[in-house]
Amino acid sequence: MVLLIASSSIDSGIGCWDLQTGAEQLRYKSCASPAHGLVCVGEKFLACSQLRDPAATAGSVLYWSWCKPQVEVKSFPAEPLMALASNNEGTYIVGGGFSGDIYFWEVLSGRLLKKWHAHYRAATCLVFSEDDSLLISGSEDGCIRVWSLLTVFDDGWHSESKHLYQHSFTGHNLPVTDIAVGYGGSNAIIISSSVDRTCKVWSLSKGKLLRNIIFPSIIDAIALDPAEHVFYAGGRDGKIYTAALNAKCPASSDYGLHILGSLSNQSKSVTSLAFCSSGNLLISGSEDGAIRVWDTRTNNIIRVFRHSKGPVNNILVVRQQLLPKPQSTSQGSMRKHRSLLPPALAKFENSKDEDEDTGVIIGPSGPPKEFMGLSPLSSHVMDNQITELQQQGSAATGMELERLKYDREKSVQMLQHWRKMYDNLHQFCVNELLDGDQTKI
Repeated sequence: MVLLIASSSIDSGIGCWDLQTGAEQLRYKSCASPAHGLVCVGEKFLACSQLRDPAATAGSVLYWSWCKPQVEVKSFPAEPLMALASNNEGTYIVGGGFSGDIYFWEVLSGRLLKKWHAHYRAATCLVFSEDDSLLISGSEDGCIRVWSLLTVFDDGWHSESKHLYQHSFTGHNLPVTDIAVGYGGSNAIIISSSVDRTCKVWSLSKGKLLRNIIFPSIIDAIALDPAEHVFYAGGRDGKIYTAALNAKCPASSDYGLHILGSLSNQSKSVTSLAFCSSGNLLISGSEDGAIRVWDTRTNNIIRVFRHSKGPVNNILVVRQQLLPKPQSTSQGSMRKHRSLLPPALAKFENSKDEDEDTGVIIGPSGPPKEFMGLSPLSSHVMDNQITELQQQGSAATGMELERLKYDREKSVQMLQHWRKMYDNLHQFCVNELLDGDQTKI
């Protein structure tokens, strides 16, 4: 099932629809999110930042499981967060604060692993690279910065370098509104949009500007075509512009260099965009509360969803196989459902004096691919949940029970894998020390 998920800046909840049939699956309650504040964590649950007062002096992060409309976990970070991001496996959540600080949490434990000052003003956008080794942030100060996570967690690098970031792009004159990252690994491109009415294309490997495109309107949202021939830019004038990445547009274009044309059937400004490769569909959200699905081959609208009376400011496209039918949420078995969500996010970093291991593994050095995508729970917690589901004995829990058994088996295998790696490393270090002592003798 391909799910379309959308949120609003007013407290009208999160809408969830089957993109293919148009049927609404569930309406998650009590959500008023900022732009870029909604994220799907490892396709396991939803997380969303909240602003609890108009002055943005307090905020929270809320968690929803797929099968329950009510908020299940509430976190209260040290400051309000605008943007959220999660890596592909859902092992980490990153938040961008109003102060310009970036917070890096471990999902499994809720620990705050790292906090650093990234921008002079609020962080408006956060995006992981395709391989999760890089984090790209945009800010109200007009700056885009690229952070290597290996560098961020390297204390030795901190003492030797003047700054943590790998690249700092300062071409925008006004706040950054959106960021999209290509699929080329270290050779990928970054596309940024801004209130200054430009979209800029940056080279990740060379760290320089490749293309500057000027639009007739302020651009608040961008989406990249998977083939990376074009990208789409949603404007405050209600149009979605199509811009070329590798070629110039014809001389007869109405919009100038690099802009191929536009899709225009929006009554108000376009606030969010997402691309679904299944069927080459472009999904747009706007201030009028409508979500439109476009066929990019014909430039026609094929479906319209109505979220609420308020503006749509976040759109996600998620593949999900275990979402229960809407009517099942009213059954007793679903009321007895135990949350599979992790603990709340910590407000402060762990003390260095704690006995708990605070090491973190980032990037390709993580666990093997067969262990990726596991539920972020320990095996003894899974055992308790399996026992509880077996006691319920209802058909509604069957699929969840099978998934838990599978996740528990993989969790045990992963634990054995790490123990073997530790034993090998320990033996290697002992041998090196012994060999060194013999050499001295």
